Parts: sequence; structure tokens; C-alpha cells
Amino acid sequence: MTKYLNGFFFSVLALGLLLGACKKDDTDDNNNDEPTLYERVGGITMVSDPNNSNQMIEQGYLTLRSVVDSAIFVIAADTLMAPYFQVLLAEVGNGDLSGVTALSASLTNFMAVATGAENFTYSGRDMVTAHDPAQYNRMGMAADNAAYDAFIADVGTALGQNGVTDTELINDLVALLETLRADIVQR
Repeated sequence: MTKYLNGFFFSVLALGLLLGACKKDDTDDNNNDEPTLYERVGGITMVSDPNNSNQMIEQGYLTLRSVVDSAIFVIAADTLMAPYFQVLLAEVGNGDLSGVTALSASLTNFMAVATGAENFTYSGRDMVTAHDPAQYNRMGMAADNAAYDAFIADVGTALGQNGVTDTELINDLVALLETLRADIVQR
């Protein structure tokens, strides 16, 4: 269970990265000719939600949620990442899954917004505050470049586990994550 929480936290981190990278530029002359990353991962087509019977969910959101949840498990198994999730892992060890649930929802919303979804909002902390242990006590320690590299690799594994194998799409998602490195890596 501890491993599950670690992965989930970094998934939220990834979502934060995507959100920051996908902000629309007021000077964008694209005129929406190219599909957004959100559209490329499924968009607004409504499908049955496998986690909530009798409810529908946007395919893009479902894809992102699935990747986030998978990333949680991958990251949790990554021993380099464990020190960052001490609080969350302790909660899980005590049977309290509320932090994991909140993290998953927040990260998925962040990723949805970051990739271009219009029907979701992200109201969580900014990336600097969320990853600074002095400002947010749920962060076990300040992240370094090696941990961030491991995080990106773990997200890549989670993408593959969810059938996201298009190299161009993966590269675009990684590029978004890279835009947040300076805010997240604080040592």
C-alpha cells in the first residue's frame, strides 16, 4: 500500500507539470486546427466509467485517470521515490486512503486542464508550493533532478501500461512535464 501512495503523489506531480505546460497563450494563432493533447488521448467522447457504474465520463479524462492511477503503482515500486511520500504512506499504512483519493482526483484534474480539457478545473497548489517541504509538510523532501528523471520514466511506464504507445504523443507529454522541472526540482 505504501508503494501505491508514492506513485500516486508523483502522478499528481506529473499532472501539475502538464497543467503548467499546457496553459493557452493569448497570442496563439493556431485557431484550434491541431487537436489538443486532451483530444489526442480521447477527448470529450462520453464512455461508461468503469469505476462508477451507470455513470459516463469523457474518454480523455478516463485515459488520464487510468495513467495517473497506474503511475501511482509504478512510482510506489520505485525506491528512489519513497522518501517523498512519507506522510501519504503512513496514512495508507494506518488504513486512511483519503489522501490518496484526493491526490488522484487533483492530479487527474490538473492533467486534464493541462492537456486542454475545457470541462474540468484545477484548484490545487501551485507546483513550487506543492513541492517545497518548508511550505507543504506533505512533501517528504525537496526533489532533485534524479528523482524527477525517475518520475518521468515511471510516467512513461504507466503510459505504456495503458496502451499509450504513440511516440509523438509520449514525447509531447514528456515535453510538458519538462516545463515544470524548474518549479518542482528544488535542490
